[in-house]
Amino acid sequence: MTNDKYVAMDVHKASVVIGMRNGEGKMIGRAVVETKAQTLRDYVKGLSGTVHLTFEEGTQAAWLYDLLQPLVAACIVCDPRRNKLLESGNKSDEVDVEKLSELLYLGRLRAVYHGAQGTRALKELAQSYEALVKDNTRVKNRLKAIFRGRGISYEAGEIYDYEQREQWLGQLSERGVSERARQLYEQLAQLEEWVASARLQMLRESRKQKARKILEQIPTLGEISVAQLIATVDTPFRFRSKRQFWTYCGLAVVRHTSADYQFEQGELRRRAKPGPTRGLNRNYNRRLKRIFKSAAQTGSVKGPFKPYYERLLARGLNPELAQVTLARKIAAITLTLWKKGASFDREKLVKPE
Repeated sequence: MTNDKYVAMDVHKASVVIGMRNGEGKMIGRAVVETKAQTLRDYVKGLSGTVHLTFEEGTQAAWLYDLLQPLVAACIVCDPRRNKLLESGNKSDEVDVEKLSELLYLGRLRAVYHGAQGTRALKELAQSYEALVKDNTRVKNRLKAIFRGRGISYEAGEIYDYEQREQWLGQLSERGVSERARQLYEQLAQLEEWVASARLQMLRESRKQKARKILEQIPTLGEISVAQLIATVDTPFRFRSKRQFWTYCGLAVVRHTSADYQFEQGELRRRAKPGPTRGLNRNYNRRLKRIFKSAAQTGSVKGPFKPYYERLLARGLNPELAQVTLARKIAAITLTLWKKGASFDREKLVKPE
């Protein structure tokens, strides 16, 4: 439509480069504005007609989406990994917004999902918890490396006990190393307090979500996994089927085929044998893959999923492939129950197909 406008933004820390096309696909404007909420809001409000807006997923994408989405007819946060047109030819901010606005006009952008405000607090708290857990693990690894590098043996996690730190520090004869280890013990003690606090805040926020009671019925999914699931997925209705959900979770099998059709006795027929597999898809949400792989590992040794796993082994699947299949099963059940608001029924765990 001639009254439509297709606006692309290239967002940076200090400035935003903007390119705009009209309903016929012609460039009609360029601008550079400051990366400030009021400046961007005023610019978008000043545009006439039906505005379609896009910018790439990045650090400021969530903030920008919440700020500008209510002001336009359509707002697409696009996946930069799929914007191949931007990688060809010359590279500059002006060229990028021209190409991005062209992709928007042609309807060739792949959107990155940005949820509603209802789970935004939980998303931030889940991210904070995961970051602190990673920091805690990093400090533990550094502390462990000190003792291992000096041939000091230990059992499991006993060297991380803050109350026993003097005993372990006494085995370090070098003053500089001893002081470094002491600092790591102090960091570890503080991080463990922060991790516990972040976990509590995340769980408290997750209890406000209706989906929590449904998902916590599923064996092998603990309250932390459920909180992270809700924070990541937001709504199960993003996914039309379990296969789409498997792809998002990194559990989709990738096949490469060629020459799918052949002539037999003068008739065109599709080859019955499927193409060879190339493993699982590589573009996925790492948090969800970790959750479902962990759930499958637990389910393979105890609970109602164990007989299902054993039937997979009996069919001749190796343990690694059987665990992947079990992870897919748990993910499919999670999506189904979440969509229907149903209860988990272990009697419906049918035999492998």
